[in-house]
Amino acid sequence: MDVTVRNYGPADEAAMIEIWNQVVEDGIAFPQEELLDAESGRAFFAAQSACGVAEDGEGRILGLYILHPNNVGRCGHICNASYAVSRESRGLHVGEKLVLDCLRRAKELGFGILQFNAVVATNVHARHLYERLGFVQLGTIPRGFRMKDGHYEDICPYYHEL
Repeated sequence: MDVTVRNYGPADEAAMIEIWNQVVEDGIAFPQEELLDAESGRAFFAAQSACGVAEDGEGRILGLYILHPNNVGRCGHICNASYAVSRESRGLHVGEKLVLDCLRRAKELGFGILQFNAVVATNVHARHLYERLGFVQLGTIPRGFRMKDGHYEDICPYYHEL
Protein backbone atom coordinates (compact mmCIF):
# COMPACT_ATOMS: atom_id res chain seq x y z
CA MET A 1 0.00 0.00 0.00
CA ASP A 2 1.27 3.45 -0.92
CA VAL A 3 1.32 5.52 2.29
CA THR A 4 2.67 9.03 2.65
CA VAL A 5 2.98 11.16 5.78
CA ARG A 6 2.49 14.90 5.64
CA ASN A 7 1.67 17.80 7.96
CA TYR A 8 -2.00 17.98 8.84
CA GLY A 9 -4.39 20.69 7.72
CA PRO A 10 -7.88 21.80 8.79
CA ALA A 11 -9.50 19.48 6.23
CA ASP A 12 -7.93 16.50 8.05
CA GLU A 13 -9.35 17.28 11.48
CA ALA A 14 -12.59 15.26 11.25
CA ALA A 15 -10.71 12.09 10.25
CA MET A 16 -8.04 12.74 12.88
CA ILE A 17 -10.68 13.14 15.59
CA GLU A 18 -12.38 9.92 14.52
CA ILE A 19 -9.12 7.94 14.58
CA TRP A 20 -7.98 9.48 17.88
CA ASN A 21 -11.33 8.64 19.47
CA GLN A 22 -11.08 5.03 18.27
CA VAL A 23 -7.88 4.60 20.30
CA VAL A 24 -9.39 6.35 23.32
CA GLU A 25 -12.51 4.15 23.08
CA ASP A 26 -10.37 0.99 22.85
CA GLY A 27 -8.99 1.93 26.28
CA ILE A 28 -5.74 -0.01 25.98
CA ALA A 29 -3.13 2.54 24.89
CA PHE A 30 -3.92 6.24 25.51
CA PRO A 31 -4.28 7.71 29.00
CA GLN A 32 -7.11 10.00 27.85
CA GLU A 33 -10.66 9.01 28.70
CA GLU A 34 -12.56 11.95 27.18
CA LEU A 35 -13.42 11.84 23.49
CA LEU A 36 -12.65 14.78 21.24
CA ASP A 37 -15.41 16.68 19.47
CA ALA A 38 -14.91 19.13 16.61
CA GLU A 39 -14.09 22.05 18.90
CA SER A 40 -11.87 20.26 21.40
CA GLY A 41 -10.17 18.31 18.59
CA ARG A 42 -9.33 21.46 16.64
CA ALA A 43 -7.85 23.04 19.78
CA PHE A 44 -5.99 19.87 20.76
CA PHE A 45 -4.27 19.40 17.40
CA ALA A 46 -3.53 23.13 17.04
CA ALA A 47 -1.77 23.11 20.44
CA GLN A 48 0.83 20.53 19.33
CA SER A 49 4.32 21.40 18.08
CA ALA A 50 3.54 19.27 15.02
CA CYS A 51 0.94 16.82 13.77
CA GLY A 52 1.41 14.43 10.89
CA VAL A 53 -1.16 12.39 9.02
CA ALA A 54 -0.62 9.21 7.04
CA GLU A 55 -2.73 8.90 3.93
CA ASP A 56 -3.11 6.32 1.22
CA GLY A 57 -2.89 6.97 -2.52
CA GLU A 58 -6.56 7.94 -2.59
CA GLY A 59 -6.20 10.60 0.11
CA ARG A 60 -7.80 8.60 2.96
CA ILE A 61 -6.35 9.38 6.37
CA LEU A 62 -5.04 6.15 7.91
CA GLY A 63 -3.38 7.49 11.04
CA LEU A 64 -1.75 10.44 12.74
CA TYR A 65 0.79 11.57 15.28
CA ILE A 66 1.04 14.44 17.68
CA LEU A 67 4.39 15.87 18.81
CA HIS A 68 4.98 18.29 21.68
CA PRO A 69 7.46 19.12 24.45
CA ASN A 70 7.60 16.56 27.24
CA ASN A 71 8.64 19.23 29.73
CA VAL A 72 9.89 22.83 29.93
CA GLY A 73 13.06 24.76 30.69
CA ARG A 74 16.09 22.59 31.36
CA CYS A 75 14.17 19.57 30.08
CA GLY A 76 12.63 21.38 27.12
CA HIS A 77 14.86 19.53 24.65
CA ILE A 78 12.84 16.35 25.31
CA CYS A 79 9.69 15.85 23.29
CA ASN A 80 6.84 13.38 23.51
CA ALA A 81 4.58 11.91 20.84
CA SER A 82 1.48 9.79 20.45
CA TYR A 83 0.40 7.75 17.45
CA ALA A 84 -3.07 6.65 16.37
CA VAL A 85 -3.85 4.33 13.46
CA SER A 86 -7.40 3.66 12.30
CA ARG A 87 -8.79 0.27 13.22
CA GLU A 88 -9.00 -0.66 9.53
CA SER A 89 -5.35 0.25 8.91
CA ARG A 90 -3.67 -1.50 11.82
CA GLY A 91 -1.12 -4.11 10.79
CA LEU A 92 -0.31 -2.32 7.51
CA HIS A 93 2.93 -0.66 8.79
CA VAL A 94 1.29 2.77 8.95
CA GLY A 95 2.65 3.22 12.47
CA GLU A 96 6.22 2.76 11.30
CA LYS A 97 5.85 5.51 8.72
CA LEU A 98 4.33 7.79 11.34
CA VAL A 99 7.13 7.15 13.86
CA LEU A 100 9.87 7.70 11.28
CA ASP A 101 8.33 10.98 10.13
CA CYS A 102 7.87 12.06 13.74
CA LEU A 103 11.53 11.40 14.52
CA ARG A 104 12.55 13.50 11.51
CA ARG A 105 10.16 16.31 12.42
CA ALA A 106 11.22 16.34 16.09
CA LYS A 107 14.85 16.78 15.07
CA GLU A 108 13.89 19.57 12.65
CA LEU A 109 12.12 21.35 15.51
CA GLY A 110 15.31 21.23 17.58
CA PHE A 111 14.43 18.52 20.06
CA GLY A 112 17.25 16.23 21.20
CA ILE A 113 15.31 13.30 22.64
CA LEU A 114 11.93 11.73 21.91
CA GLN A 115 10.55 10.11 25.06
CA PHE A 116 7.47 7.97 25.53
CA ASN A 117 6.28 8.17 29.12
CA ALA A 118 3.77 5.35 29.20
CA VAL A 119 3.86 2.58 26.60
CA VAL A 120 1.55 -0.11 27.92
CA ALA A 121 3.53 -3.33 28.37
CA THR A 122 0.85 -5.38 26.59
CA ASN A 123 1.12 -3.17 23.48
CA VAL A 124 3.66 -5.59 22.02
CA HIS A 125 3.35 -4.43 18.41
CA ALA A 126 4.22 -0.85 19.34
CA ARG A 127 7.01 -1.97 21.65
CA HIS A 128 8.59 -4.17 18.96
CA LEU A 129 8.37 -1.31 16.45
CA TYR A 130 9.97 1.18 18.84
CA GLU A 131 12.78 -1.21 19.73
CA ARG A 132 13.40 -2.03 16.05
CA LEU A 133 13.68 1.71 15.35
CA GLY A 134 16.27 2.21 18.09
CA PHE A 135 14.20 3.28 21.08
CA VAL A 136 15.58 2.17 24.45
CA GLN A 137 13.32 1.01 27.27
CA LEU A 138 14.13 2.83 30.50
CA GLY A 139 12.45 0.43 32.88
CA THR A 140 8.99 -0.64 33.94
CA ILE A 141 6.41 1.08 36.09
CA PRO A 142 4.29 -1.63 37.69
CA ARG A 143 0.54 -1.16 37.35
CA GLY A 144 0.97 2.27 35.74
CA PHE A 145 -1.96 2.06 33.30
CA ARG A 146 -5.61 1.42 34.08
CA MET A 147 -7.16 -0.57 31.25
CA LYS A 148 -10.70 0.04 30.07
CA ASP A 149 -11.95 -2.99 32.02
CA GLY A 150 -10.42 -1.58 35.23
CA HIS A 151 -7.40 -3.85 35.70
CA TYR A 152 -3.88 -2.43 35.72
CA GLU A 153 -0.99 -3.14 33.36
CA ASP A 154 2.67 -2.13 33.58
CA ILE A 155 3.97 0.77 31.51
CA CYS A 156 7.38 1.05 29.89
CA PRO A 157 9.02 4.43 29.28
CA TYR A 158 11.17 4.61 26.12
CA TYR A 159 13.53 7.19 24.64
CA HIS A 160 15.36 7.82 21.37
CA GLU A 161 18.17 10.31 20.89
CA LEU A 162 17.65 12.46 17.81
